[in-house]
Amino acid sequence: MDVLSPKVPKEVVHDLVLPQDYFPNNSQYPLLIYKQVLDYPNPEAVKRLLKENHWINSWANSIYDYHHYHSNTHETLVIIAGHCKVQMGGPKGAVYDVAQGDVIILPAGVAHKNVRSSSDFECIGSYPINDDYDMNYGTAEEHPQVDRNIEQVALPNSDPVFGTQGLLFNYWK
Repeated sequence: MDVLSPKVPKEVVHDLVLPQDYFPNNSQYPLLIYKQVLDYPNPEAVKRLLKENHWINSWANSIYDYHHYHSNTHETLVIIAGHCKVQMGGPKGAVYDVAQGDVIILPAGVAHKNVRSSSDFECIGSYPINDDYDMNYGTAEEHPQVDRNIEQVALPNSDPVFGTQGLLFNYWK
């Protein structure tokens, strides 16, 4: 049975992603990227680690190649293979390089899009809620409902990688 032992990240990217056009993003919690926190992330071991830390409803695939966000939950993306350029915040947002072993933690409302990735790119996504996540695309019709949803999303009970004493709580208060 593979067991993952997260290590101290080489870097923690923590950027506040502010509203842009009809992408609400999140003015309260910063986007977090833990760089090189997992060595050789086996998919089943990653799913087990996430579940132990109460991040559930996991899936394995890629990141959509269009801007989208979730207004009713936070999301984590664990990069298990390859590398990717991910644009955060909408069409004018910053682009981040992520690679195998990185973990992205997206606050509710933060738009994300796969701009370009390696052919072997794969990630595991997960959420700190037991309900289905919603899908939103940055349109006027989504408002004001998505704004109300984002305001109601609570701080998660644990960091997806480090549990109840995790780094997330250093940045999300």
